[in-house]
Amino acid sequence: MSLRGKRVLVKCDDAGQLRPGGDGRVEIRYNPRDGKAYYASVKNLKPTGDTQIFEDDYCGDAETARRSDTPKKGATKKSATKKSATKKSVKIPSAPVGNEVLAFCDGACSGNPGPAGLGAVMLWDDQRREISEYLGTATNNIAELRAIQRVVEGVPDRKRPLRIFTDSTYSIGVLTKGWKAKANVEIIAEIKKALAKHPDVTLIHVKGHAGIELNEVADQLAVRAVEDRQSTGWVAP
Repeated sequence: MSLRGKRVLVKCDDAGQLRPGGDGRVEIRYNPRDGKAYYASVKNLKPTGDTQIFEDDYCGDAETARRSDTPKKGATKKSATKKSATKKSVKIPSAPVGNEVLAFCDGACSGNPGPAGLGAVMLWDDQRREISEYLGTATNNIAELRAIQRVVEGVPDRKRPLRIFTDSTYSIGVLTKGWKAKANVEIIAEIKKALAKHPDVTLIHVKGHAGIELNEVADQLAVRAVEDRQSTGWVAP
């Protein structure tokens, strides 16, 4: 079938009927042997006119893939402006403690650059808000940065401790560790300016696609923005 102009393999039954999951998305492959499986909304898939049905073993085993697997690189110089933590030293919470605000951020990109989106979940007290935002054409790093920016600028109370969880080591590096940015300089400056307005912010690295519930939700929100080309703003789920 065709997904936004690109030929893809789509999971179907013996009669060629698509097999979407409960969320209305169906497994697709851009390449049957690259080990990566993606998911697309059925409404975005179109017949190509020369459809063929293959046996399941035509495609090799695959793991669910991010919209971009671009390696994130940088130096390791430390900065005293804002704190950061790693997955080795921090237990990943599922609910805020006291008056803190928890946020999980992620970005997605179909191609790099390509159609990009961000997703984030923010928790405080007994409140929960989610955002899914389409960014147009951008890189994966831009999507990751913008997700953090939306949280920093959207937090309900700047006086509260803010804990931001992200799987982007690039974002943590350029925002808190003094990595020298060769690109996205203006965006990074904007976020640093926003961070400076908060007295207590920590950026914490989490491993992507490791079963961390709220990180997975943020990823799904980002992917949905890319697939649907739509934005929600901050909403209560």
